[in-house]
Amino acid sequence: MSEPAPTSAFNKDHPFPAHLTENRLLNKPGSHKETRHLVVDIAGSGLTYKVGDSLGVFPTNRPSEVDEILQRLGASGNELVSPALLKLADPIPLREALGSRLALAKPTRKFVEALAAKVTGEGDRTRLAALLAPEAKDQLAGWLEDREFVDLLAEFPSARLSPQELVDYMRKLMPRLYSIASSPKFNPGRVALSVDTVRYALAGRRRLGVASTFLADRIAPGAALRVYVQKAHAFALPADPSVPIIMIGPGTGIAPFRAFLQERRAVSAPGRNWLFFGHQRSEHDFFYKEELQEMKAAGVLSRLSLAWSRDGSEKFYVQDRMREVGRDLWMWLTEGAHLYVCGDAKRMAKDVELALVDIVAQHGARSAEEATAFVASLKKAGRYQQDVY
Repeated sequence: MSEPAPTSAFNKDHPFPAHLTENRLLNKPGSHKETRHLVVDIAGSGLTYKVGDSLGVFPTNRPSEVDEILQRLGASGNELVSPALLKLADPIPLREALGSRLALAKPTRKFVEALAAKVTGEGDRTRLAALLAPEAKDQLAGWLEDREFVDLLAEFPSARLSPQELVDYMRKLMPRLYSIASSPKFNPGRVALSVDTVRYALAGRRRLGVASTFLADRIAPGAALRVYVQKAHAFALPADPSVPIIMIGPGTGIAPFRAFLQERRAVSAPGRNWLFFGHQRSEHDFFYKEELQEMKAAGVLSRLSLAWSRDGSEKFYVQDRMREVGRDLWMWLTEGAHLYVCGDAKRMAKDVELALVDIVAQHGARSAEEATAFVASLKKAGRYQQDVY
């Protein structure tokens, strides 16, 4: 009788206090992007994962933003609050609630209504009334998309909210999921991540991604962070290691495919592996270049197809490279290959699927309708899997 699978006491509701062991920049100097390779030590946690799974990371908010909210409230941070959504047995200090328990972004119409009831300045009252007018519903939604709670407190300084009133309109600070970029067979007890750091300007303020800048700026190697493993749904290597795989992962979409390649190498899988990777510039944004080249030289990576959107006069993406090598890609599919896509759901994944339909139509001698049905059949059979966000 086989031994039961090990279980861990740690999960989303009870995250493990892991430690960061590595935090390095993947881009070379001159890149317009900031992407980091991070390694998290989960040894001793009992947490297990398979390639294709994700790591959930609980971030904290930036102390400077918390300080600004406190200043605009006229609060010390020691005031006790009981945010309704947290369902706490006892109140906690306002600074703790704002720092690690509540989201400081995405204020709602209800919060604007609360501000309108609390303002004393005539100008603030007039502006808020205009925003809350029935005919301004769409305008208000767009306006709120560009703002965080601190923005509204700054824009309507005559509003007098108590700490409890503020936190009652805030959501929970949720964990972020990142595709795991390593195989447990390659480096047991460690989890690698590839994370884009989000920084941009909007509505006159500098915006910083909560979790990505938490990992980039506020967690140094050796520091603790709370994590858990999120099991993948329908995103895994073929059960038969001899089945060929095609992986399409531009940017940080490469993360699970680095894990796939490490896994296939560790088990000496005979199946062929084809990776499509792309980014802006080959000189600055070729993530894991040396690793991939070594895997190709060793025969682990059968084919490596690259696409750089800013190297030439015209933008060139992974879906363009797919079309260029469409005949070979079609041959792999006819030989039973499984195809995987990881990355941006809004554009990239859709463009890749359109390219795949075109390839099936052209090289498989099918009508557009038949090609679409063929791609749908790949999905149904589990041969076309996506990890998109």
